[in-house]
Amino acid sequence: MKQKPFGNVARPVSVIGQGTWYIDHGDRSAAVAALRKGLDLGMTHIDTAEMYGDAELVIADAISGRREEVFLVSKVLPSNASRRGTMQACERSLKRLKTDRLDCYLLHWRGQYPLEETVAAFEDLVAAGKIQSWGVSNFDASDLEEMRDVAGEGRIACNQVLYHLKERAIEHSVIPWCEENGVAVVAYSPFGHDDFPSPQSSNGKVLQQIADTYGATPRQVALSFLTRQPSVLAIPKASSAVHAAENAGAGKIDLKKEDIAAIDKAFPRGREPHSLPML
Repeated sequence: MKQKPFGNVARPVSVIGQGTWYIDHGDRSAAVAALRKGLDLGMTHIDTAEMYGDAELVIADAISGRREEVFLVSKVLPSNASRRGTMQACERSLKRLKTDRLDCYLLHWRGQYPLEETVAAFEDLVAAGKIQSWGVSNFDASDLEEMRDVAGEGRIACNQVLYHLKERAIEHSVIPWCEENGVAVVAYSPFGHDDFPSPQSSNGKVLQQIADTYGATPRQVALSFLTRQPSVLAIPKASSAVHAAENAGAGKIDLKKEDIAAIDKAFPRGREPHSLPML
């Protein structure tokens, strides 16, 4: 599995990782098997959040005995993101994940608490060894500017944002800002939310044609396209070991310029929206 730099984190991170939103809604043993298969194939970046129900408990089972392999990320809800609340939320996540530290801890989205409070908590957690780094999620370029002003240069490890073929808003300002400031971009819901192009659609046919030339699948081509820029990683969710293996296969594809141009034409990014889309 290819790896990329992850902001200020010393170790590189797998370009294709594993998302876990709703992973607790299906068969638990299948979910654990999917995560373990992903680890076997080098998808060592596992992302979760306190908001994701029992996902942290499922992950705890999946990474038992394999913690050293994993780049583990969780998130604090904005309603808990005061200085004290962030510290307490992190402790809860650590307990549920059955680990003594997170590799990165994110503010899930902006809320009522001043960024200064959340950053202070993040830095306290770093000093205590509870987290190795911290970042944000669902931050637009202007939010990132504000966070950098609060925290200082080089402190934000990543920005996790909505990014899929039909939603390319982050290409306008967010990715350029992150590239310029050494911040990793993590694409969540990279297949859309139950809205991946069907093989019968005109743009779906473009994906299939490109996939056929690589002996790949349309979803693998989509992941390769989304992670084509140096700063971008993706965290697709897999509900089965077979699906996890398909996701991991995307890490082996290097699209040609003409393939990227064809996908760009089939899925135009459109104008920059007034506010950053999120789920």
